[in-house]
Amino acid sequence: MRGYEPLDTLKAVAPDLWIVDGIATEPERRLARRGHPTRMVVVRLANGDLWLHAPVGHSQWLGRDLAVQGTIRHLVAPNPRHVSGIPPWQAAYPRAVTWAVPEVAARAAGAKAGGRAAAKIRWDRDLGAQAPGDWAGQIDQVVAQGSRQHPEVAFFHRPSRTLILTDLIANFEPERLSFWQRRRLGMAGALDPDGRTPADIRASFGRGKAALRPAVERMIAWAPERVILAHGRWYDRDAVRELRRAFRWVL
Repeated sequence: MRGYEPLDTLKAVAPDLWIVDGIATEPERRLARRGHPTRMVVVRLANGDLWLHAPVGHSQWLGRDLAVQGTIRHLVAPNPRHVSGIPPWQAAYPRAVTWAVPEVAARAAGAKAGGRAAAKIRWDRDLGAQAPGDWAGQIDQVVAQGSRQHPEVAFFHRPSRTLILTDLIANFEPERLSFWQRRRLGMAGALDPDGRTPADIRASFGRGKAALRPAVERMIAWAPERVILAHGRWYDRDAVRELRRAFRWVL
């Protein structure tokens, strides 16, 4: 599976908003089995603090480039699968605060969710339905309810009108995949141009699908201009239309 080179490099999306493409490590790569592209989002808050969503692997040169933009202050684990990149960032920036929904911290401590990497994480604060004062008014958030196995927090960066998702939508491009990867991810419903919530995550909601609907409706009500995904091609236009398509199993 081909990555989105250059990797571990800040790529500007909008004012005070960047992405960093990397290669997923366990437990995030389970969907594609082998290492596959993953994506971190970086937001610079009004006070100059940097907010790192679903951190990719740390490197000295990436840390150096981030330092030019602001102070790394917040490390965000939006769901149980995106935790393995956090420990090296905590080691490099011990004053940074690590955030997760309570279920993430509890599950990531187990071998199935986060393995050895998660056991090294210091969980500082909980993410909930309301944005904390650290970024209230700049980044909105909503908890995707209905799945005990796969809770996720979705974020909306107000200044750039950007929705930030992790695994609620995956959109792998077929031309970047091997035959067997295309077949497997196609069966999971995670292939561009019809990337959706992968089948295993959809199944985890079960009867809780109705509980997820208010979160999806709120994402649509935010009227984002773009949607950044952790895996695959993200949507730089027609964001609301893409959300309605990808979440048609919920709406």
